[in-house]
Amino acid sequence: MPIYSAQTHTDYVVRYAYCVMHTRFNMRNTQYPCCRSGRPAPVKTGAIRNTRRGFTLTELVVVILMVSLFVMLAQVNLFGLLRRNTFRAQVQELVSTMQMAASAAAESNRRYEVIIDLAEQSFVLRQITTPDLSQVLEEEIIVENNFNPNCRVVYVQFDDGEYTIDSRAKFRAGHSGWAYGGKIVLLDEKEQPYSIVVNRLNRMITLKQGNVELLEPKFKDEVPF
Repeated sequence: MPIYSAQTHTDYVVRYAYCVMHTRFNMRNTQYPCCRSGRPAPVKTGAIRNTRRGFTLTELVVVILMVSLFVMLAQVNLFGLLRRNTFRAQVQELVSTMQMAASAAAESNRRYEVIIDLAEQSFVLRQITTPDLSQVLEEEIIVENNFNPNCRVVYVQFDDGEYTIDSRAKFRAGHSGWAYGGKIVLLDEKEQPYSIVVNRLNRMITLKQGNVELLEPKFKDEVPF
C-alpha cells in the first residue's frame, strides 16, 4: 500500500482543485496536470490557436479604394445638384420678382418696373414714384440681386421685335398689365438655354426650357380674317 507524505497529499489537493476550476470555466491549459493520476493531459494538435482573424493588407487597400470611390461619386453628384439648384434658385427668384410686380400693380394704382442689367448681370425691382423713368431712386428699390456665373442672361427680346443684348431691359407693370411682353433668355452652367416668357395679355410669367419662339403681335394686314 502506497504511503503518501503531507507534501504529496497537498500536491494532490492542489491539482484536483485546479482540475475542477479548469473544467468549470472550460479553460485549456497544459502546464499543469488535470487528472487524478497526476499525469499531464494530452495536448491535441491545434487545440491552442488564436481564433481572431484580422484584415490583410490587400483587403485593407481594397476597402480604402472602394470607400474613396464612393466618396468621390457622392461629391460629384452633390456638386452637380448644388449647381442645378443654384441655377434654378436664381431663375425662380427672377420669375417670382416679376410675378410680384404684376400682382402688386394689379391690386393698386401703383406702377412697378423690373430692370434687367445685362452688362452687370443683375436685376432690380422698383416702384415708380417719379415721372423721370430714367432715374432709379434708392428708396424705390424693393428687390435687388446679382446673377452668379451658373446663371447668365444672354439677351432680352420684346414682343414688338426689339432686342437688348448689352444694356438694360425694362419691364413695366401697371394696373392694366405689362406695358411690353417678351422673353428673357438665360444660360445655365452647361450653356443650356432657358426662357422666361412675359405675356402682357394675361400677365403670366412662365419658365420654359430652350430658346422658345416668341409670339409677336401681328398687324391688321397680316391677319387672314
